[in-house]
Amino acid sequence: MKEHQKLILEAHKSHDQVKNEVQKSHWRLNYHVSPPAYWMNDPNGFCVYNGEYHLFYQHHPFSPEWGPMYWGHVKSKDLAFWEEQPIALAPSEEYDRDGCFSGSAIEKDGKLYLMYTGNVWTGDNHDTDLKQVQCLAVSTDGLTFEKLKDNPVIEKAPDGDIHPYHFRDPKVWKHGDFYYCVLGSRTNDHQGQVLLYRSSDLINWEYINVLAKGEVGFSFMWECPDLFHLDGQDVLVMSPQGVKPKGYLYHNLHQAGYLLGKLDYEKGTLEHGDFHLLDYGFDFYAPQTTLDDQGRRILIAWMAMWESEMPEQKNQWAGAMTIPRELKIEGETIIQRPVLELQKLRKDEVHYENVELNGELELEGIQGDSFELEMVIDAKKASQFGLKLRVNEELQEETVLTYNRDEGFFIFNRDHSGKGPKGERKAPVVLKDNQLRLQIFVDKSSVEVFINEGEKVMTGRIYPSEKSTGVLLFANGPVEIVQLKKWGLKNCIN
Repeated sequence: MKEHQKLILEAHKSHDQVKNEVQKSHWRLNYHVSPPAYWMNDPNGFCVYNGEYHLFYQHHPFSPEWGPMYWGHVKSKDLAFWEEQPIALAPSEEYDRDGCFSGSAIEKDGKLYLMYTGNVWTGDNHDTDLKQVQCLAVSTDGLTFEKLKDNPVIEKAPDGDIHPYHFRDPKVWKHGDFYYCVLGSRTNDHQGQVLLYRSSDLINWEYINVLAKGEVGFSFMWECPDLFHLDGQDVLVMSPQGVKPKGYLYHNLHQAGYLLGKLDYEKGTLEHGDFHLLDYGFDFYAPQTTLDDQGRRILIAWMAMWESEMPEQKNQWAGAMTIPRELKIEGETIIQRPVLELQKLRKDEVHYENVELNGELELEGIQGDSFELEMVIDAKKASQFGLKLRVNEELQEETVLTYNRDEGFFIFNRDHSGKGPKGERKAPVVLKDNQLRLQIFVDKSSVEVFINEGEKVMTGRIYPSEKSTGVLLFANGPVEIVQLKKWGLKNCIN
């Protein structure tokens, strides 16, 4: 048996030893992709192949902490229900022995190719002692993958003001007669940047240029780049590390956002505007997109944050993915909306209209630990209003979502959400016709809030008690709940 298959077999045996313990976790998510056991981070290889959505992810199958990276794998016919698949990649070769790091997928001649970063530690300091190369694996069925004999297909970083070691996360696409890929990089004095490469066959790659780079002092590394064309513009999505907090912005350890502009394929440069966050919450990193058969640009991100406390680790798992979001550009802003297929998960609708609110209010049938809410609120004269989720007054647990009209901010507060990290995040939001529209997805240990039809999004992990299931509406003056719909949501993982 080849070393690669042997390692994958050992990983599956490792899962089997703790799967029962994982399932006992009351924070185990109901309709978000999470690992069958142990550690998960970045989404990888998100694609459509043979009419199905495939999502791979960074995975350590031997403990709930980050370790030598494998690629876990799920697939779906509809982005709502997912099936676990065999592990796709294991660190089996000399060039990737310390990890099959992040990458992407592309179809060529009916086969599915994974392009990923092979990582080798050359010493004890993981920030300075490393060698990163770019590699390919191929599959004829989308399930079992063989690494190419030509690996690595990109052996080293280019010359110039390009850091020789931090050189990772290839995102590949086809444009005209060529394949292109962007790679995350930094300069020699640690400014984040993205590199552009070109190939006619996926195997022989030519470096073109530094596609874009940050201003001095903005960040020290741009990870997980993704480049695509959307609504007449070119979009560079990336995850800058080391951005310093500024007012209400950049309070997570690392960020994820985008630049809008125009890519010159010949020069290999992107003329672009300012950096914008994709998500204003706590737990959103390394987003990756795919173009599906319906022509939609779909995004999924890692729903966690580096160095955050992860209470689920005590149940032998860690990390999850966001729900899939469809992207559109309106003006100079990317709008994110939950994919419509998620409506297949809905059950047991509860519906209210024209409810007057002043003070606090509980509504019958509006509670739970796994549900979707749609709300339209007329602010009338109130200066603050919102709702509390996963409430238990006896345990003093609540996750608070507030709109502050005077400040012009929507605020997500998890100081009393239960176990795990605390804190508050803000997103600038303007009422439309004096109304606020919310679509909120609550799962066993997560909250995703889509504000004003996806103009802003806020995502966070929370770790309340099983008993914390209340929902409380509040306002400091008269408001009207014009409409409120609530659905329970089915489990999505087979």
